Amino acid sequence: MVRDGDDLANRIAPPAASRYLRGMAFQAVRGARWNDGMRWARRAGAPSVGLVALLAGGCKRDPVEAPDAYIVPTWADTGPDDAFLVTPDAPLPDANQDASSECAARSVGALVERLPVDIIWVVDNSSSMAPAIAEVQAGMNAFATRLGESDLDYRLILLSLRGVGETTRAGSRRFQVCMPPPVGGADCADNPPRFYQIEVDIKSTQPLEQILGTLAQTAGYTEGTDRGGPPWLELLRPEATKSFVVVTDDNARLCDGPRTCDITGSTWSCTLPGTTHFDQPEDFETYPGSASPFSSTVQLGPGILSPAYDLPDTGPLFEGYVFNAIYGWGSETDDGVACGVCGTSGAEVSSPGPTYSALVRRTSGVRAQICDGPSAWGPFFDALATNVVETSRIDCQVAIPTPPDGMFFIADRVNVRIRGRDGNTDVGRVIGVGACNPTTGGWYYDDESSPMTINLCPVSCDLARDQVRSAAEGVDVSFGCDSLPG
Repeated sequence: MVRDGDDLANRIAPPAASRYLRGMAFQAVRGARWNDGMRWARRAGAPSVGLVALLAGGCKRDPVEAPDAYIVPTWADTGPDDAFLVTPDAPLPDANQDASSECAARSVGALVERLPVDIIWVVDNSSSMAPAIAEVQAGMNAFATRLGESDLDYRLILLSLRGVGETTRAGSRRFQVCMPPPVGGADCADNPPRFYQIEVDIKSTQPLEQILGTLAQTAGYTEGTDRGGPPWLELLRPEATKSFVVVTDDNARLCDGPRTCDITGSTWSCTLPGTTHFDQPEDFETYPGSASPFSSTVQLGPGILSPAYDLPDTGPLFEGYVFNAIYGWGSETDDGVACGVCGTSGAEVSSPGPTYSALVRRTSGVRAQICDGPSAWGPFFDALATNVVETSRIDCQVAIPTPPDGMFFIADRVNVRIRGRDGNTDVGRVIGVGACNPTTGGWYYDDESSPMTINLCPVSCDLARDQVRSAAEGVDVSFGCDSLPG
């Protein structure tokens, strides 16, 4: 059996032996590399451990010089039963072979962790939205349960008026949202760390503006203003995948964009001098941030993919974001077609929502038709939960898995393969993040002298995040052949 580390180190390497060998034995016993897959064997027939040796197998190769750490001194030789002894005259038994000769590599699936997800719900508070708000409140707990069953670390952030039922703001009828437990807290309260509500009166045509303005806390969008609310940027986790979900029966206004059901009819006028037009759906991503073209009293925040949200340690805050919505669209091919009666007295929707259609397509999001009423919501919540799980990004730093039985970890004989939905991609090794190839990517150890994890370079990380979407895909680590160069 394994004995105390100091005692065993003395048994294997007494003072007359090299300090290096004693250190190797002690390190092995203490388990410093056990979880990295090092295999230690005891001599057959010996009553106690008398030697640290490597299990080996595989195909033939030219003899190699055994490193001093594996040379057995004469004082340790006790007879022919020492099946795994290595001497200066014998090659090191090796299941991990050289890539330039015939070799026998074996692969292990690395444990791939999924990064957290932040889901930002933006619910229109217009008087026409009362039925949709009721569905949001009724379905959110089941939606959260679906996410929890996937083992995702999720956070729900809701931008909408907080409260029960109808209220009046600035003389207008508005409908509030109260998230029931267990997602929400008692009496419409937050429930950290899973659920936070940011009280914002979401206007029917201004959700995108209000997202950008309240996120950046620009003039006209702070707490206490008609369009604004308290800050919520700090609730977003830098490493989390972000998903937006807009619930509305209208369209987000754009400069020169349609303001009626007829998308070729009247448009929004943006004529304030000196302002940058907010006129394309992608401005939600790239707008530089400036005085609002719609009002002289407010300032729009920068787009979510603008440099303003590039973080020094984790990169773009909204990288890989997904836009989802339930709104008034009615055609898969024509963004000008609404799902029901549009724009007249008693209409089901105020617009087909072409701006939202463009953003959903742009990010491969999920959408549903608000005209379908209660029947739309169950499938929408289910599809949304599936999309959130599948688009959640993987962690591109993976722990080195334990090698298969009969093999062991040698830093220069490890290879990495991305097993993706569109096929397999072998990734070459580079030495440190500074050597990552901007075109072909690569992988590197966290610490070349004492590796614990395999890190994918940015290009390879992006590929893995695109390709590894389900349990059928993953990152494989093979042992036994020289590492392919990156």
